[in-house]
Amino acid sequence: MTDVVPLIVFGSAATVLGFALGWTARTQSWRRKLRRKQAFFGLPEHAESLLVVSRDPGGPDLSVNRFDMSALLELSALVQDCGAHAQVVAHDAARQGFGERTEFCVGNPAVNRRMAAHMASLLPGVRVNADPEAGPDRGAFQVGSERYRLEAGRTEYVLLARLTAGQGQDARPVFLFCGQRAITNQAASRYLARHHERLARKHGAGSSLVLLLKVVNSQAYGPDVVELVADVTAAAQEPVPTAVTRTSHRAS
Repeated sequence: MTDVVPLIVFGSAATVLGFALGWTARTQSWRRKLRRKQAFFGLPEHAESLLVVSRDPGGPDLSVNRFDMSALLELSALVQDCGAHAQVVAHDAARQGFGERTEFCVGNPAVNRRMAAHMASLLPGVRVNADPEAGPDRGAFQVGSERYRLEAGRTEYVLLARLTAGQGQDARPVFLFCGQRAITNQAASRYLARHHERLARKHGAGSSLVLLLKVVNSQAYGPDVVELVADVTAAAQEPVPTAVTRTSHRAS
């Protein structure tokens, strides 16, 4: 009986030690993941960020499209996970530069002045057809020499961008969610929430990236079925030549 007691004590101590080591390892792993996430989004603890959104043209003065609101909720959760804070601002009320605070800008440049300004300054290789007249190119994206046409409810495109604008290593990034329809903005925000770890590993925390995503059959699947078409960072940041041969992409 006397010999058994030390064994019990040793076994209990080993169990407690193993639990403590496991808890410490998990805590350190969680902290490393959090630091990488904070670095990718430019959101250290207690940092301030902006959520810039279009007004819903069909609603009251301060209303937001329901899909854009869903996108804001996705992004707010990311900000909160980083221990930071977010302020929601209408696109025509955000009058400040970029780089001081992380910004998430949601909306098509045809209805979002802030998005239009960012794209003109930071993505000169992208054109968005805002022609109000019906036609095959209405709402189409032009990225370099490639044109991506909208087929509402079937094949829709959205640009997801993380841009640092060459403001230095400590500059906060600007995230753009520029879709052909509002539901694609939500799809892009959800894609970012699901894949930010992989994007951070591939692109790093200090570089710019521009991804072209395709939302498939949103009339049946909503914003959930999203395909990565291409990394268009180089083409989007290079001004489009005056004369360029365009290739159009349609749904199959």
